[in-house]
Amino acid sequence: MEKLRISGGRPLLGTINIGGMKNAALPIIFATVLVNDICVLENLPDVSDIKTALEIVRLMGAEIKQIDNYTYSIDTRSVRSNSVPLDLARKMRGSYYVLGAELGRFGRAFTSLPGGCNLGARPIDQHIKGFEALGATVNCNDQGVSCYTESPLVGASIYMDVASVGATANIMIAAATAKGKTVIDNAAREPHIVDLANFLNSCGANISGAGTEVIKIHGVEKLHGGNYAIIPDMIEAGTYMIAAAATKGDLTISNVIPRHLETTTRKLVEMGVNVEEGDDYVRVRFDGKLKKVRIKTDFYPGFPTDMNPQFCVLLCLAEGHSVLTESVMDSRFKYTDELVRMGAKISVQGRDAHIDGVASLNSANVRAVDLRAGAAMVIAALSANGKTIIEDIHHIERGYEDLVGKLRAVGADIKKISDTNA
Repeated sequence: MEKLRISGGRPLLGTINIGGMKNAALPIIFATVLVNDICVLENLPDVSDIKTALEIVRLMGAEIKQIDNYTYSIDTRSVRSNSVPLDLARKMRGSYYVLGAELGRFGRAFTSLPGGCNLGARPIDQHIKGFEALGATVNCNDQGVSCYTESPLVGASIYMDVASVGATANIMIAAATAKGKTVIDNAAREPHIVDLANFLNSCGANISGAGTEVIKIHGVEKLHGGNYAIIPDMIEAGTYMIAAAATKGDLTISNVIPRHLETTTRKLVEMGVNVEEGDDYVRVRFDGKLKKVRIKTDFYPGFPTDMNPQFCVLLCLAEGHSVLTESVMDSRFKYTDELVRMGAKISVQGRDAHIDGVASLNSANVRAVDLRAGAAMVIAALSANGKTIIEDIHHIERGYEDLVGKLRAVGADIKKISDTNA
């Protein structure tokens, strides 16, 4: 099993280019099943979750051609219904997007319960509520989720009890070709919801309001193929922004949309970090003392839960007592035990992590307990004294493209190793 070996204490200096957003690309890849034509997707990140999604769609009958490192042609005209490879679907949470796509195209769908990071209770009840409102019958058990309808889906008014990104996207996909008008109230507003709507609209859908609390979908008879480029990954960008601050470096993060990074930027500035914004880049410079802050995660445009672990590392290095409140995921703080092994002073009380800053973190053998926690371990190791070994890095590779190469290019002493040379 591969691990990361990092010798910390070096400032990160230079430029890192950000890839496409995994969380935007996944629903779009599965939405190509609904399109039933040829779609060319550009700026797909080279990460394991994307490779798994493409393989699922290929095994469903799609013809997939790689045009270059980040561009794929996906022809879904030969996709068969109820053909999802369940062993692959269990590997990632985003596999549930196939439900909306198959239900909209074939009137029936089945997949296993989704996998991915274990972050506590992440029910799919809002997905089911939306599908049922559109006229589908949904059965859910230990084997998986099945949906079917005896007649075409019909638009409906759907109020989301929680502004779920996954449910909002899945309902949008299913409703794109439903008869009549669908209104999703209390919809998720994340940039990847906007990206999915833009993709579907580029294929002939009629969706308005994405990015607001109310999304309106006027069903169309059919969609058509086309070319589409995935937006940059704001979580990857935010991770490197924090790494620059934690290592007292000077990094330019290029190929970003700065307004997607506003909450991260605001908290960094509040902590005393200098952040300069350009049209498609941010520059993060820091060589001083970090100030304590309070952070509470929330649904977009609030502070993203996917930046919780990375920011916790920075709070560990800040002067004084900081509080980090998690309001989205139930079990987000499992990673804190690993930071404590590195000398952090963290006390978790319910949904609050109380953090007393230390002068520096120390090297240790730690684990990546999930995707974003793994990124946090990398940041901690980059800032720490000595040599750190990080295990279970397959979590990190689900969402960070060429992390080792990008960090080495800006001065990090980081290497992927196997058990034999650990």
